[in-house]
Amino acid sequence: MIPYWMSRTQLMLGDAPMEQLMTKNVLVVGLGGVGAICAEMIVRAGVGKITIVDNDRVDASNINRQIQALHSTVDKSKAKVLSERLLDINPNLQLTVHEMYIKEEITTNLLASAPWDYVVDCIDTLSSKVFLITQCLEMKLPIVSSMGAGGKTDPTQIDIADFSKVHHCKLARYLKKKLYRSGIRSGITAVFSPEEVSEQALQLTENTLNKRSYYGTVSYIPALFGGHCASVVLRDLMG
Repeated sequence: MIPYWMSRTQLMLGDAPMEQLMTKNVLVVGLGGVGAICAEMIVRAGVGKITIVDNDRVDASNINRQIQALHSTVDKSKAKVLSERLLDINPNLQLTVHEMYIKEEITTNLLASAPWDYVVDCIDTLSSKVFLITQCLEMKLPIVSSMGAGGKTDPTQIDIADFSKVHHCKLARYLKKKLYRSGIRSGITAVFSPEEVSEQALQLTENTLNKRSYYGTVSYIPALFGGHCASVVLRDLMG
């Protein structure tokens, strides 16, 4: 039975695709500006089972772009705040929440813990991103990966392509160097923008163990990256 709140999507897609989406199981890793909106779009479209993963807490600097970031949620777990929102969208959602930092053995165990229909990589830490992608390819799990959304302002340049065709993206450049060492040059669907980034938007930092620098961001670009990632997942799951 397709619930009434899905009726507009049902009208658009039809009964069979909706029923199919309601049986699917998706993993979203990284719940920043890209990952959180991606997870929400996947849930709003009717996917019945989702696991979200992030160990970070809401910072006031996240309010400009992250859907779970509000003045009232500062210092709260990003994953927990988002989980409450997702269950308010779909009270029948089969939701699993992991507040943990993804790396090596943890990633392997997570990927082996369920029959995933799709994996979404919205990680911005290079080593964790490389390992997740590598493990998904080894396990033959379909994956879409978000490249860098920071420093971009032009939504018309956002594109979806095989990883081998990604260009003019600093994160992708570093990622390619790491993946090439493992013989991986293609086979990953990527969301990226070739828009040139001003170095004036770059901030070096020593405040975090996982990042040496970060780019400034504008409200709408991470959300659009997340929407593009969600579209890949949903269109593939519906065939």
